[in-house]
Amino acid sequence: MRNRNVPPINENIRFPKVRVIDTDGAQLGIMPPREALGLAEEKELDLVMVSDKADPPVCRIMNYGKYKFEQEKKAREARKRQHNAEVKEVKMRYKIDQHDYLVRVNHAQRFLKAGDKVKATVMFRGREIQHTDLAEDLLKRLAQDLEEFAEVQQHPKREGRNMMMLLSPKK
Repeated sequence: MRNRNVPPINENIRFPKVRVIDTDGAQLGIMPPREALGLAEEKELDLVMVSDKADPPVCRIMNYGKYKFEQEKKAREARKRQHNAEVKEVKMRYKIDQHDYLVRVNHAQRFLKAGDKVKATVMFRGREIQHTDLAEDLLKRLAQDLEEFAEVQQHPKREGRNMMMLLSPKK
């Protein structure tokens, strides 16, 4: 069983007829794979199947080692540019001081600019749990202060002794 990522090359091409494309992109026409392989060997290159979805399948004469290297290079570049969004958390209490609140806003803003999601949590201790309305107002204020960078993905809701809200970066 062959690997799905590796296209069939040279003798592994099992079709009665194939459409052949030269190294410069010129179409050489439809021919049996043996004949196409002969042309490739004359140029000391490989016959590589580019598309088996077409009728007849498309094969190209190329240096397979170089082609494979280019594909791996493209895949590496794509992985490098890919960013996995993490969920960062900013915690506070509903009685938070103004300066501390601004510090939390700046942290959240930095996380959102980096493309991460932000989970804003207001923690309750003891009898503070009676003031969920104040905590909800604080989270709504945070969402409003960050509205140019974030959109609310999950509105404020209570989970045990915490109230949390999820913000995701704007596209």
